[in-house]
Amino acid sequence: MSAVGALQAARAAGIELALDGEDLALSAAWAPPAAVLDAVSRHKAGIVALIRPGRDGWSGADWQVYFDERAGIAEFDGRLPRTEAEACAFECCIAEWLNRNAVRSPPGHCLGCGGSDDAIDELQPYGIEPTGPAWLHPRCWAAWYANRRAKAVAVLSLTLGGGLMGKREQCRELPALWHPPRVSTY
Repeated sequence: MSAVGALQAARAAGIELALDGEDLALSAAWAPPAAVLDAVSRHKAGIVALIRPGRDGWSGADWQVYFDERAGIAEFDGRLPRTEAEACAFECCIAEWLNRNAVRSPPGHCLGCGGSDDAIDELQPYGIEPTGPAWLHPRCWAAWYANRRAKAVAVLSLTLGGGLMGKREQCRELPALWHPPRVSTY
């Protein structure tokens, strides 16, 4: 069982979990099963990481809910098989993580290579975040974005579980799925 599984089992058993500093506080209306308490104890560090919000303001549990919602939409509204729906949900999580963890740079310096703006290699703004854009040389963008995406995948894989790693590859092979259905008006 993983930390996510232990957290889900605890909640299903009626246990409310909260953080008390570095400790995990449990409360329940009745005595929970010993197996659930044992799983919570074994996975305490992972559960704490799931409950504690990251610098983007979302906890691991928030990411799990977002993932599950996106997978449900793709499966039921998009009529995709579950594995393909989960692959697309993971891609949505990556995009959301990138948006929530925006980076910026001072004008005049490339985030990719650290170089400066000049007439031959002009810096371009990327992004529309309220904090300002990331400034990059056009030749630096692809490698910079690949590194940012790899970081998002690594963080989300830890948060959502390693079983999703192979699923993200499946989404790249799918046709565009996120377009709303056409509606006829009379």
